[in-house]
Amino acid sequence: MTLRAESTQILSELVGKPADFHDGQFEAIEAIVNGRRGLVVQRTGWGKSAVYFVATALLRRRGGGPTLIISPLLALMADQVSAAQRAGIVAESINSTNAASWDVIAQQLARNEIDVLLISPERLNNPMFRQTQLPDLMERLGLLVIDEAHCISDWGHDFRPDYRRIGSVISQLETPILATTATANQRVVDDVLEQLGDDVFLTRGPLARSSLRLSVLPQADSQTRIGWLVDHLTRFETSGIVYTLTVAAAHDVAEALQAAGHNVVAYTGATAPEERAELEQALKDNTVKALIATSALGMGFDKPDLGFVVHFGAPSSPVSYYQHIGRAGRGTDHAEAVLLPGVEDQRIWEYFATASMPDEEIASQVIEATQQPLSVPALSARVDLSPSRLELLIKILAVDDAVVRVQGGWQATGTPWHYDAKRYEHVAAQRVAEQNLMLEYQRTQQCRMQYLSQTLDDPYAQACGQCDNCAGAWLSLEISEDARSHAQQVLSRPGVEIAPRKMWPTGLDNLGIKLKGKIKQQHQPGRALARLTDLGWGPTLRQLEEAPDQPVTDAMVQGLVQVLADWDWAQRPIAVVAMPSPNRPQLVGSLAQAIASIGQLPYLGELQWNGPVPTPAANSAFRLAQVHNRYSVPTQLHEALSNAPQGPILLVDDIASTRWSLTVASATLLQAGADGVLPLTLGMV
Repeated sequence: MTLRAESTQILSELVGKPADFHDGQFEAIEAIVNGRRGLVVQRTGWGKSAVYFVATALLRRRGGGPTLIISPLLALMADQVSAAQRAGIVAESINSTNAASWDVIAQQLARNEIDVLLISPERLNNPMFRQTQLPDLMERLGLLVIDEAHCISDWGHDFRPDYRRIGSVISQLETPILATTATANQRVVDDVLEQLGDDVFLTRGPLARSSLRLSVLPQADSQTRIGWLVDHLTRFETSGIVYTLTVAAAHDVAEALQAAGHNVVAYTGATAPEERAELEQALKDNTVKALIATSALGMGFDKPDLGFVVHFGAPSSPVSYYQHIGRAGRGTDHAEAVLLPGVEDQRIWEYFATASMPDEEIASQVIEATQQPLSVPALSARVDLSPSRLELLIKILAVDDAVVRVQGGWQATGTPWHYDAKRYEHVAAQRVAEQNLMLEYQRTQQCRMQYLSQTLDDPYAQACGQCDNCAGAWLSLEISEDARSHAQQVLSRPGVEIAPRKMWPTGLDNLGIKLKGKIKQQHQPGRALARLTDLGWGPTLRQLEEAPDQPVTDAMVQGLVQVLADWDWAQRPIAVVAMPSPNRPQLVGSLAQAIASIGQLPYLGELQWNGPVPTPAANSAFRLAQVHNRYSVPTQLHEALSNAPQGPILLVDDIASTRWSLTVASATLLQAGADGVLPLTLGMV
């Protein structure tokens, strides 16, 4: 039997019916079986997984070792394990959801009973895997597959930093290597090919998907775009995805559409893993009209008949946009991709771009602090970074071999580390360039699919003939008055709960504070007008951070009055106290007095701040250190509390960020005799 005939037979078993190869598939398989390395750049749905599964089966029949697939998402792993089984390929994965099976899988690997092992790039940083399993695998490996290989280039800087570890793995191997991706421009192609070594092959096909109709509507505010979705969602024939740029936007849009009668559900990075699987299946089964999702619904989700992808806000690069819309129309003749850019898009891009760049001084502090093993919570008491940014920085330092995961946390390796300013400047410049390309995509009069393909250096780029620039616009921003009214009603609905802090941060003794464990004196659940990230009140509240201090507006007061009217407290407050505000005393003072007047409650004054004006702190421990023992109760307020009837105090402030100011101030009031404290703020982070 010829190699092609044998390969075709395996392919047919893999897909469950007689099949033949697309252009380039067999040629890539043949090269791998002959021991070569290469990169496959093909659109999603082309069949990249068929290449490495068929190649694995052929190599195993010829006595080769197991295939190691480094893949980014658990959902993709589960789908690929199922696909491999159809062709008689024994595939297993080691990931965070199947820890109980790791020992069994390790034993199967040792007995050469597993054909394919799938891991995430983060598994390369796991001490147990790195020390006990990886060395043996490296010696016996028949094929290494790097899925979503563009991540080993600059694009992987903050998406999955551990992808950068793969370069060191490549350098130690003499086996065939296959890198695959659907999104790589020429710069990234050259970078990946260089990392793969000499005598490498490249299989590259057209990236455009003929089933997709692309359209872009003018930039608009949140109210107009939600109204558009209310009017248009049912006009899409099948189910699909509505992408948002933030978690808050996903929940706001989902809530608004649900209230309008649409069967949609929010899906974000905060969604529990088991719930994610349920929601993904609901979309695959068409039991929901759409998932309102962040980019957490990304690589690994496969629904061939996905009918539409709408973006509520533009992604920061054509690459991201192409990845998202490429999930629609894989197995259908027609699918829609609609972009609804928002006025806040560039501000969001800037935030996420700067959030991922390591700071040289902070990085040095982390290395110095980890001379002895430290957990991330313990590090938080030594380094002023938010938990998410600290986790990312540690991963970057680990990839640079400056720190290593050990029992008890993270420890410095002693390897000299320098801040690679040139690299980060390069990454930052690339991001700005990609943002500009995304803005140009919105403005271009060229074929939109051709434009996207050209930004990815697709040599096959050509006009699609069916986007809004090629065929003429068929959508507009016009919405019904009912839809606009509904969107406004949902967005202007005020009220967010401020939950009390339950536990003191860990490691406070490193900051000279003798507090730990449960917080004994807590405020009751409070309320804020809105989150700063909310689509309704959010933009107005964010302006407070940049505007000069001034009295509160009537609109904000009326919004809080509605919050108070809807508040289901156990006991009505008996008085109002203001937080001392070093930065916005007029705003907070006028707000507290306005609330007291409207609610016909006595205004007892404000707490006293004892100390300098604090600079914003990024994490809980440092913020608590700034406010610890800084609040006191003036004599006049103390007397008023002593003479007040029983009942909680309404404690008024402008913005609740970490909630430690409210926590410490509330404890101060409770110690002074307050019967209870109910925080009330304009905003909440």
